[in-house]
Amino acid sequence: MPDYRRLYENGGTYFFTVVTYHRYPVFQGDNAVALLNNCIEIIRRDHPFVIEAYVILPDHLHMIWTLPETDCDFSLRWNLIKGNFSRRYGMEWESPSMSRGKKREKAIWQRRFWEHLVRDQNDFNRLCDYIHYNPVKHGLAKSPVAWRHSTFRDFQAKGLYPEGWGLTVSKELNEMALE
Repeated sequence: MPDYRRLYENGGTYFFTVVTYHRYPVFQGDNAVALLNNCIEIIRRDHPFVIEAYVILPDHLHMIWTLPETDCDFSLRWNLIKGNFSRRYGMEWESPSMSRGKKREKAIWQRRFWEHLVRDQNDFNRLCDYIHYNPVKHGLAKSPVAWRHSTFRDFQAKGLYPEGWGLTVSKELNEMALE
């Protein structure tokens, strides 16, 4: 298998998937979601970026960011966010299946994340649909508007999604795959 190489582009807009270690439901409670949001805001002060869209599910999250025109280092930002959250969350799993290596290491996040450079407006729209429909796809909500931890309501308030979106196109959205 060839080496995986990340594509860094100054001012780029990126879609991310970040997963918890062994898909443990770290974000099933509002306190953990609030802490994550706080950690993101702390990092954005020194390393700015725009959050275009997001959804936070119990065991993973999806976000679209746009970086500053003179910056492309999304890896640094994710490293800082994940590290800040891990230190502040302070959770250590005792189970041997959850440990990493010989030392008791906090295992909250998978070590890597997946990113995709957004190519154009159609790609952006498709990824926003994927993000906003994700709680329905995973059986966590009956409609995107019912899931609190996403930008769906903001998009709907701006007129970007009609009333009832995600109810009538669920088969199409359930079959949507990321490339």
